[in-house]
Amino acid sequence: MDLLNTLVDKGLRRESPTRDEALAVLATSDDDLLDVVAAAGKVRRHWFGRRVKLNYLVNLKSGLCPEDCSYCSQRLGSTAGILKYTWLKPGEASEAAAAGLAGGAKRVCLVASGRGPTDRDVDRVSETIRTIKDQHENVEVCACLGLLSDGQAERLREAGADAYNHNLNTSEATYGDITTTHTYADRVDTVNKAHAAGLSACSGLIAGMGESDEDLVDVVFSLRELDPDSVPVNFLIPFEGTPLAKEWNLTPQRCLRILAMVRFVCPDAEVRIAGGREVHLRTLQPLALNLANSIFLGDYLTSEGQAGKADLEMIADAGFEVEGAEQVTLPEHRAAAAGGCGSHESAGCGSQAEAGCGSHAEAGCGSHEGGGVCGTTPAPEPAAAEARTDLVAVRRRGAGTDLAPNA
Repeated sequence: MDLLNTLVDKGLRRESPTRDEALAVLATSDDDLLDVVAAAGKVRRHWFGRRVKLNYLVNLKSGLCPEDCSYCSQRLGSTAGILKYTWLKPGEASEAAAAGLAGGAKRVCLVASGRGPTDRDVDRVSETIRTIKDQHENVEVCACLGLLSDGQAERLREAGADAYNHNLNTSEATYGDITTTHTYADRVDTVNKAHAAGLSACSGLIAGMGESDEDLVDVVFSLRELDPDSVPVNFLIPFEGTPLAKEWNLTPQRCLRILAMVRFVCPDAEVRIAGGREVHLRTLQPLALNLANSIFLGDYLTSEGQAGKADLEMIADAGFEVEGAEQVTLPEHRAAAAGGCGSHESAGCGSQAEAGCGSHAEAGCGSHEGGGVCGTTPAPEPAAAEARTDLVAVRRRGAGTDLAPNA
C-alpha cells in the first residue's frame, strides 16, 4: 500500500505525516490491519529495537478530586466504588514502588488526584522522590500531580524527579465537553512548565470518549508540536458511576489503528500503552507491542490490570525483551546529555516541518468520513463494541491497602 510505504519512509526520517495520511490510517479496514501493524512496527523497531520499557504506577492519594473530568473515577461527583485515601507517607510510597521495580519496571510514576499541588504537597512529594531514589539506585521517577504553578516543576527537578506527566487527553475543540473546571490551555501550560524546568515531558491522550477521527488526529498532532519524550495512549475504562460509563466505542482493531497512527506521527517518542489495554485490546495485546515500546506493569490508579507475571510472559512470547535499567530508552538524538530518560530538544518528536501536532493514567473512537488517501477506501464506521463490564475491576490491593500489590 503506497500510504504505508510513505508513512514508513517518513517515520524513519522523523518527518511528520500529513493530517490526511494520519486520518487514512484510522480509516483502514480490518483486512489491512496486519499490514498497518507491520509498517508501524518497522518505525518502532528502527528507533527502539525490540525493547519494552516497564513503568509502575503508585497512587499517592486516591479519590476526592475537585475537578470534573468526565472520564475519571476520582472526579467530583463520581460514585465509582474506588479506594479513597489521603497521602501515602514517603516510606509507604517507596515500599509500593519496590514491588514494581522487583518486577522489572525502570520508571516509577507517582500520581496524586487533585487540581494541582500546593507548595506543601510539592514538599511532600519531593521527600517521597528522595526516599525512593535513596533506596533504589538508577530508578526513574515521574511525577503526575496536576496543574503546576510557577516554580513547582523546578522544585520537583531539584528533588530528583526525572519526568512530569500531564496529558492533553483530547482535542482542544472537544476539551470543554469532557472537563469544565480547567482548560485545555491550562494543560498545555503545565507541559511547557515541565519542559522549561528540564524535566522529561510525558503527555498523551485518552481514546474512546466519543471523539471523532479528526479529534484523535488533532490531539496527536498537538502532542507532536509540544514534543513530549513519552506519549501514553489510554483507552477509556468506562467506570460505573462516571458520566462516560456507557461509552463502549472501542474494538481491539480500533485500538491498534490508533496506536499505529500515534507511532507514525511521533516516530521517535516513547509510545506507552497505558490504562485500558486489558479491557479493549484483550487478546491482541501482544500485537500492540509492535507499535508501542512501553507499557505499565500491573495495576493502574483505581483499576486492576493484567497480572504482572502475565505481562512479562506476553513480552517474552511476542519476541520482545524488557528494557534494562542500564539502557537509555530514547534514541541518541533525544537522550539527555546528563540524564537517563531523555530531554526536550527543539525537534525531538520528529522534525516539525509539516507538523501541526494540545493526567490521567488509566482512562480509556470515532470514525473518519470522507475520501481516503493513496488509493485507500475508508473503512465502514465500526459498530459499537460490546460492553465488557466484566473486565473493569476496581483496584483493591497495593497502595492504600494492606494487601500485596500486583507487580
